[in-house]
Amino acid sequence: MNTYSAIARRSLLALPALGGSAMAQTAGRPTALATIGMVGDLVRGVGGLAITTETLIGEGVDPHLFRPTRNDIARILRADALFFNGHRLEGRMHDVLDRAAAQGKPALAVAESVPRSRLRQNDDYPDAADPHLWMDPALWAETLPAIAATLGRLPRLNRDLAAGVAETRHMLTRLDAYARDVLAPIPAERRVLVTAHDAFAYFGLRYQFQLESIQGLSTEAEASLARIESMVRLIVERRLPALFTESSVPDRAVRALMEGVAARGHQIRLGGTLFSDSMGRPGTYRGTYEGMMDHNITTISRALGGSAPERGMNGRL
Repeated sequence: MNTYSAIARRSLLALPALGGSAMAQTAGRPTALATIGMVGDLVRGVGGLAITTETLIGEGVDPHLFRPTRNDIARILRADALFFNGHRLEGRMHDVLDRAAAQGKPALAVAESVPRSRLRQNDDYPDAADPHLWMDPALWAETLPAIAATLGRLPRLNRDLAAGVAETRHMLTRLDAYARDVLAPIPAERRVLVTAHDAFAYFGLRYQFQLESIQGLSTEAEASLARIESMVRLIVERRLPALFTESSVPDRAVRALMEGVAARGHQIRLGGTLFSDSMGRPGTYRGTYEGMMDHNITTISRALGGSAPERGMNGRL
């Protein structure tokens, strides 16, 4: 048993008397704990003020590499409802999530509620799909009925969940329409999205971009020299104008890629930093799913020749 699993097991044994549902109910509203902000924002949209929605993994933290502390595990066990992405996004906390879900509390692997036939294969894990569903707002909307059904298992929930689903779906539909509008003018030869890791495939499938990433679906593996060299050749041959860093991934591999391109006589600029596996700072517009995606769509559009306004869909960037 590894150290992480041992901590999870000891915490499970030590905390059975916490009675997650009972504790939160005495404080008023039930607590829904989401692993990542993108999941938490959908849960908050559906549940509204009838629940207290919390997020475990914070701004700029890579969920692929996140290791929960003893306090994190206690929060998972105390929550009245648990929402995580699944498809091994939270790979290093897989055991404790499964154990907490097995306690019988409402729990949902949000991305796994979408039929596997709709998802992209995960070459890193044959038993999982590409976990980054939130990069396609229309696909992300398909998780809303399962979120509502899971929240509906909470007792005494004073909320019309159907209204929450409709409001959240409207936001996602607006984002999708905005993306289609401002990305459409980008010329075909520029529709290549070069990023630090393979988090944008659903975005590319939805909006017709070729995706080129230095690392794979998980950030656990280091980028290979051969991969960087092949991307240098592609960028130089296609004369691509821009590439992108990510807020939750160190930029050293992207910088190495830019240096390799420059050594071949082609200057490529940094188009901006995208939010991939985490959102922006809590309490800010970019700290919401809508703001995160508005930022990404607007940044990509403006860097590659689209028609996005400088301050984005809502004028808040």
